[in-house]
Amino acid sequence: MSDFNKIISEDKPTLVDFFATWCGPCRMQGPILEEVKKRIGDAANIIKIDIDQNGPVAAEYNVRSVPTLILFKKGEAVWRTVGLQQADVLEQKLREHI
Repeated sequence: MSDFNKIISEDKPTLVDFFATWCGPCRMQGPILEEVKKRIGDAANIIKIDIDQNGPVAAEYNVRSVPTLILFKKGEAVWRTVGLQQADVLEQKLREHI
């Protein structure tokens, strides 16, 4: 949990994918996030949090459906969405906060 808080508190934006291994759309989101990471490089962090292994973190951010993506900047949630998202949308949101 302390590593999570450290990462989301950085100056550069951090996109957190709250997912579950049993979730079909979550499995589809993975390769999309890899594509976004290739596009933006080190300008932003992208991390995945398994809600079944990290229940307290998911509960703290009121994650009730997966995939839930939350964009953090300096520890504050600046954008949130639920459901499968395309690379262009995610890249645009990240670039708005770089």
